[in-house]
Amino acid sequence: MMLTRLTADGRLALPKALLASFPGVDCFNATVEQGRLVLSPVQLSRANEVRNKLEELGIAEADVKDAVVWARRHA
Repeated sequence: MMLTRLTADGRLALPKALLASFPGVDCFNATVEQGRLVLSPVQLSRANEVRNKLEELGIAEADVKDAVVWARRHA
């Protein structure tokens, strides 16, 4: 068991050793179950990563629409 503390501004400070069990997780869903605070790791959508990559490659929204139209005609 590890102790955590509530800061003056109402935040929980979680031990690094505890968070090390959740590599790559930036967000947790917080719920109350039977009087206990339960944190569950959440994997956010990777849609923003895809949008950033498309922008980096110079692919615009119109290019994607054109590609979809082309693919549907040639399927």
